Amino acid sequence: MTTLRINGMKCQHCAATAKKVLEELGASEVTIDLDKGEARFAGSLDAAVVRRAIAAKGFTVVD
Repeated sequence: MTTLRINGMKCQHCAATAKKVLEELGASEVTIDLDKGEARFAGSLDAAVVRRAIAAKGFTVVD
């Protein structure tokens, strides 16, 4: 499983948007924890592609 810290998610709609982005990129078993600001998923995704896709929705992946 991969864990990403994502800034900017504030509500369930934000969580659903981030989950959809990751699933569209090919991730599976995606879960979002709003309290921690984290997304967890299975699958091998290109980090740069993930960052761009998340940023396009108004969020930021944090290192």
